[in-house]
Amino acid sequence: MPDPFKAYDIRGLYPQELDEDLAYRIGNATAQVLGLAGKRYTVGRDMRVSGPMLKAAFINGLVDAGVVVVDVGMLSTPGVTFAMHHLDTAGGAQITASHNPAAYGGVKITAPGFKPVGAGTGMEEIEEVARSKNVMKKDGGRVEEAVTIDAYAQLLAKLFTPTRPLKVVVDGGNGIIGTMFQALLPKLTGITLIPMYFDPDGRFPRHEANPLKAENLKDLIARVKAENADFGAGFDGDGDRCALVDERGGIVPCDLVTALLAKHFATVEGPSAMVYDLRSSKVVPEFIHSLGCTPVETRVGHTFIKQTMKEHHASFAGELSGHYYFRDFYGADSGLYAFLLLGNIIAQGQSLSSLMAPLQKYYHTGEINFKVPDAKVVMDRIRSMPDAKVSELDGVTVRFPTWWCNLRASNTEPVVRLNLEADTPASRDSKLAEVTQLITR
Repeated sequence: MPDPFKAYDIRGLYPQELDEDLAYRIGNATAQVLGLAGKRYTVGRDMRVSGPMLKAAFINGLVDAGVVVVDVGMLSTPGVTFAMHHLDTAGGAQITASHNPAAYGGVKITAPGFKPVGAGTGMEEIEEVARSKNVMKKDGGRVEEAVTIDAYAQLLAKLFTPTRPLKVVVDGGNGIIGTMFQALLPKLTGITLIPMYFDPDGRFPRHEANPLKAENLKDLIARVKAENADFGAGFDGDGDRCALVDERGGIVPCDLVTALLAKHFATVEGPSAMVYDLRSSKVVPEFIHSLGCTPVETRVGHTFIKQTMKEHHASFAGELSGHYYFRDFYGADSGLYAFLLLGNIIAQGQSLSSLMAPLQKYYHTGEINFKVPDAKVVMDRIRSMPDAKVSELDGVTVRFPTWWCNLRASNTEPVVRLNLEADTPASRDSKLAEVTQLITR
């Protein structure tokens, strides 16, 4: 059976891989490993069907270990991040499986000092204690409740200062973002918002709440065109990712959005470090450098990106997966934070497609998954390509004068993930065929 303990969080099928008993032990192990006894700790959840059961069990595990749990109810993952800081607790946890299909449940854990817990930062220790069934019992644990959604909406509303009215279509995918917009919209002016699938429904009756899959954006694209909207936005299940569709219905690559936001921060803050994940188009570091800022490449995953931002005091970071991180938002990611800033940028006059045009210099395949029996063997083949400049920051990256590719082993599936980019469409297609042959032979 697959292991629900992943590199960045805990995520598995409910109840086959992650049930109430394991959630209780994870909660108790979290208290033991992070030293939470006697401290206040925030816990929230998204709208998944398994959420109430997993949250109750996780909280019971914390309480039995002497933790004062502050239950903030049903919020987005960034909303829970805000609550941790707003309530000044010793970190917190969100019960979520992010963009995964409805059958999944999960937990994302943050340690005291607001440090993300993942591989190398406590996840292995939490798994070991939880698997051992070594439960700690300590007095003093209890549950408090707090409502923080309005305070979060107030913080977000201050970001939105459009210079002209906007018409925007938002596809909530029946995730948590509809609930967040319900609190935020009354505080915004200068926007006509056309909602789609805003009812929180963890069964995801319309489509998966994963805006990185093109098929999940079909309804949004059609509605943007029909409404003659300025742009469209799709959010994932727990509201920490945002993907854009331009006014013509074109899907905007998330790494190019990183470049667009980089220009905003260069204008507002002046020269600073900006972080991008190594799967991004090479136009991203080129563009950041052209702004007089310092591009910093990082591994994939929120734990690595947050740490890299902190080390370089970066103003901003972006991932190919549609996560955008902000120094002014505790170094964490927020889909709504990105959405509002992008609204300001588009309101300045140029259409989104026009803003994107200068950034579309190279030709990217997007991320392609290959099932393989042995990831190491495949990695060795890529690493051994003649005349390649090789980097092993995350998986294997090989660079050539007119193209590059990165191959990473999945942390959750028996697959490798390929990203490849070239200077021309013909080169991209020929190199993709060449690399595919290396992977699958």
